Amino acid sequence: MNAVSVLKGNPLVYALVAAAIALLVAIYYTPIWWVSLTAPNYPKEAFPDGVRINFHMNGVFNGCKKVANREITEREALDCVHEMDTINHYVGMYPIAAGGVIERAFSPFLVTMLGVMLVGFVIPTPRLRMGLMGVAFAALAVWMFLYYYTAGGLEYQNTGYLDAMETSLSQSAGEEQATQELTPGQALIAQLKRELAKGTAKAPAAAGGPAHASEKQRDIADLEASFQADQERRGTHNAWNGSGSQLLTWHYAKSLGRYFNNPAQIRPMAARMNAAGHLVFWLLIGAMVLLVWGARRNGGTLYWLMVLVPIALPLLFIVDYSAWLWWYGHTLNDMGAFTVKPFMPTVFGDGKVAQFSTHSYPYVGFGLMLVFSVLLALAALLRRKEWQGAPNAG
Repeated sequence: MNAVSVLKGNPLVYALVAAAIALLVAIYYTPIWWVSLTAPNYPKEAFPDGVRINFHMNGVFNGCKKVANREITEREALDCVHEMDTINHYVGMYPIAAGGVIERAFSPFLVTMLGVMLVGFVIPTPRLRMGLMGVAFAALAVWMFLYYYTAGGLEYQNTGYLDAMETSLSQSAGEEQATQELTPGQALIAQLKRELAKGTAKAPAAAGGPAHASEKQRDIADLEASFQADQERRGTHNAWNGSGSQLLTWHYAKSLGRYFNNPAQIRPMAARMNAAGHLVFWLLIGAMVLLVWGARRNGGTLYWLMVLVPIALPLLFIVDYSAWLWWYGHTLNDMGAFTVKPFMPTVFGDGKVAQFSTHSYPYVGFGLMLVFSVLLALAALLRRKEWQGAPNAG
């Protein structure tokens, strides 16, 4: 096999796919959708965009900005993820952190998998394609296993995901007391432990270590401190191992019970999410094996799936986003302060819930997704035209 045989084909196909892969990386770090709540008690002077949150692939992040004018000066922006959770829980809605649990946890692996699929699509030589995809998917499977199942696996997760997970647990001592039935002393101790964990993360500098712990290390230390405080409060003795599986299950149960402390209802939900996490892990492994097997020939169904699935990324996002909105509106806890009928939150456009106006619109990342899909659609059409009538290369 020489260089000419490896690089045969329309150069424009290579260029389009390369540009799409670069966009895929950008999409991962760009907000895809935004949602905002506006109401008379949230004046524009203090909330120019209302109570706003931004959806990324790896988490939901604060969309509020610092306000600085003659009447108002903020040292840091209001945490509008927390603010929206507070608003929503009055009608029995679970916190934002309880949605998209598995998608967010596996997001770096899903994006990497899409990238490998596109590399496989663009390679016209079956043997080379099969070999490269086999090596890449094997490395991806090891990375995913280390993260999800091994002790200290959170080190293999991206910082944005861990930051979102840690931020959702950063509650005031007063809120912990109100929602988790802690005594004032217990709530204060829990808060102090989190602060101590932040200080501990910086401790190596005093012992001749690195000048500053990384943001990821601080997030992991905060999550561990919160986990241990939770175990002490509950009187359980589960040890922290720092695996992705442990964090996903514990954090999900913790999020469900933040405002609605009903263990009998929460435990089965957490168990189902735990089982779903294991299922998704092995389904991804199976999909990788199937794609490598399908890479043995040009033009087969599995070959075209390597580009058709990435092309459908905007549609897949909307379907998943809509499904979770349906879940939020139809899985209302009876412990909410107000009783409302199950409803479908606004997916796109403006809506109304009680005295709040809701706004839900695509953001920069979704626009990049659309460009990403167009580039891949053009590449697929060019590759199909290129291979029309050509014998299958084995």
